[in-house]
Amino acid sequence: MFYIDVLPPWKMCSDGAARHNGAGAGVVLYVPEKHILPYSCALTQLCSNNMAEYQVLILGLQMVIEMGIKDLYVYGDSHLVISQLLKEFGMKKDDIIPYHKHALRLLDRLETVKLEHVPRGANKMANALANLAATLAMRAEENNNVSVYRQWVVTPPDGDDEEEVKVMVDN
Repeated sequence: MFYIDVLPPWKMCSDGAARHNGAGAGVVLYVPEKHILPYSCALTQLCSNNMAEYQVLILGLQMVIEMGIKDLYVYGDSHLVISQLLKEFGMKKDDIIPYHKHALRLLDRLETVKLEHVPRGANKMANALANLAATLAMRAEENNNVSVYRQWVVTPPDGDDEEEVKVMVDN
């Protein structure tokens, strides 16, 4: 008798954000063991929002492939990008075609893939990461590390225990 532990697929939520002064990408990987891996990066070139959406999808797919993940559910709030990848919509802009082809090549490297459009409200963490990266986008020669800490500063009124307040600043 053999025992095989089959884990459910990983889940990936992605979102891109383009502004007049920068673009950002947010990827959130949901590991079957209930871990969440958030990633945020500033894109080094100005681009359209659709191009940012494709770039973040490609970045996320590259990460998943490098990790050796074979089964993935992909959720994105760009109806256009998801529909184009599912071949429900055609390609109208020539500048997006190379990104579309590259994304399809990466998707083909996975054994099981599910693509689904989700409303922006269901993609909040990836959206926040993309917007943070776009807001903090800098020139290529600049670098910045931002740490986000989960902290409650004042003990809630119903709490009896006193907590020490920790303030952390990264330079």
